[in-house]
Amino acid sequence: MTASDTNAINILDLPDEMLHAIFNKLNMTDMLYSLVGVHQRFDRLVLDPLLINHLVFVTKQSDIHNSWVNMHVLDRIREEILPRINEIVKKLTVDTFSMKHVFGAIHYPQLYSLAFVNYQSDIFVRHLSDNTLLRHLEQITHLTVDIYSEKAGSFDGNDPCIFELVLLCCKRLIDLTFFHKSSRTYLPILPLNIPFTSYIISKLTKLTINLNSFDDCLYLLNACIESLSTLIIRIKRILRSSSEIDNKKQLVKLKCFSLTTDWYTYYYDKQVVPLLRRMLNLEELMLHLSVIRTGSAYIDGNQLYDEVLKYMPRLNKFIFHIHTHLNNYFIRTNVPSNDDIRNSFIKREFQSVNICADEKLTYGMGNCHIYSLPYYFEDFLFMSSCFQGGRFNKVRMVLLLDRLPFEHKLFKIISQGFPFLQKLTIVNYEPQTNEQQHLSTLITFKHLFELNIREVHTDYVIQLLSDRKTRLPRLTNLVIEYKKLVVVTNNFTNDMTRLNCAKIKSLITHKTFVRSQNFNSYFPCL
Repeated sequence: MTASDTNAINILDLPDEMLHAIFNKLNMTDMLYSLVGVHQRFDRLVLDPLLINHLVFVTKQSDIHNSWVNMHVLDRIREEILPRINEIVKKLTVDTFSMKHVFGAIHYPQLYSLAFVNYQSDIFVRHLSDNTLLRHLEQITHLTVDIYSEKAGSFDGNDPCIFELVLLCCKRLIDLTFFHKSSRTYLPILPLNIPFTSYIISKLTKLTINLNSFDDCLYLLNACIESLSTLIIRIKRILRSSSEIDNKKQLVKLKCFSLTTDWYTYYYDKQVVPLLRRMLNLEELMLHLSVIRTGSAYIDGNQLYDEVLKYMPRLNKFIFHIHTHLNNYFIRTNVPSNDDIRNSFIKREFQSVNICADEKLTYGMGNCHIYSLPYYFEDFLFMSSCFQGGRFNKVRMVLLLDRLPFEHKLFKIISQGFPFLQKLTIVNYEPQTNEQQHLSTLITFKHLFELNIREVHTDYVIQLLSDRKTRLPRLTNLVIEYKKLVVVTNNFTNDMTRLNCAKIKSLITHKTFVRSQNFNSYFPCL
């Protein structure tokens, strides 16, 4: 026996705690297929009820094209493993590929939570009509539906019916998460059959949903007015609402409300504020909004209290990020300082709040961000040049937009304050004014994989793609105007931008072009 043999460690020599830690890092499918049946100790650890009461069968992106192998793996799990554990499974997460293998003839008597992810809407509807699945849906109290339509930018007339179909199939639901989107929008649920919908969701107490319009939100609230205690909504954009929809009836059952918008709204004062005033018994409120105002002032602590919070006497938790964009081009107004805005919160006993605001209007326009600390949300939208920094560990996406230039220093602040940033979009046609400043400070975005610099001045293409200024070691997705890409890369020969382009796998230019030999060597992963 050699020295190396005596020093070798057998995996079975490791303690249970360490093996559990190793197993927890494995994909559920891989863990069951690779470890069950290998050794009695592995069986005991892997089939521990605490570990497998929630089974997740979601195909890894790297395995999508290897369908034969996946089918073989899932067949073995269905035939040899699931019959051993079906009576202790309480939660299941499945995708299009795994669903038929996980259900079939197997019954899960304790199953109460079910999640469908990465489904095309038409396939999901077909699965809903399957008798085997319907039998399980009747016992489900917690359901997550994450589906999409392949049609670009719109839904057909049948898509909104999916929401009601889900409610009809799951009569015991108390907690529903429903995400249905196309490439550019969320599900429109109008017109809802409100009496019918109210009847079939009389037990629903929590709803998380993405909606296309504010009208959808109002219709949904009016349909669920007697049951919901928690409503979490993300709306694409808040536009003018229909005058026919009731926005006055009190929502006395609602205890927790969250409202997030993807884009700015002109209708905060006329639509959002009246809705919030209906929630007399609210205990938790979350707002993530961008508001455009004309001839008015930034939203501050005084306005929030006077217009919203004083109507919620039971409120004990308020999480928010509200961006105000002033457009006072034809009206001469003074704007408050950052200290004035901060004091408006201190006066109302809000201590953990941060402010970044333009204290002078440029062309009659200015921006103000007010947000609770620690910052709660995964995106920071409409960041402007007045941003001064902070710590934002949860944020994965930032949108930068302004008519004032973004200097090198701002990108340095962002790289330090957003250490886990993955997606960055910039909209700014103003050239940088301090091009030589801070060039000795190299910026690195360690986790950034998606960069959208299509609507920018060429200075920002150089700022982000030149490895003399910025390092993007994980950049794989780039959206850019083709003409600017050609100029900055000097027709794909510039060595200063070559490194940051070397791993790009998706390049969107919104223009067809013929690849040159230089292009192919510049983007070897395309």
